[in-house]
Amino acid sequence: MAEDRKAALVRITGRVQGVAFRVWTRDEAVRLGLAGWVRNERDGSVTALIAGPAAAISAMLSRFWKGPPAARVSNVESEDASSVHEPVGFHITD
Repeated sequence: MAEDRKAALVRITGRVQGVAFRVWTRDEAVRLGLAGWVRNERDGSVTALIAGPAAAISAMLSRFWKGPPAARVSNVESEDASSVHEPVGFHITD
């Protein structure tokens, strides 16, 4: 991955399932030029891998705190995932 490109594995908690959080994440990520995936977890959280320009990653991390209108985000945790092969496109997974 080029120096100005990064990746982050992100876990979002709160009221984030059943509120179109995954669709919103995909749309925001595509708008920012990010690649990756997003999925619901059994514990009620949402996990996303976002990859792309460092500035876009930073912007997306900020946006996760707001989420779609019906969401109530209580926490956003991220860890560097730059060693992961950068995905192509952005996908909603199960």
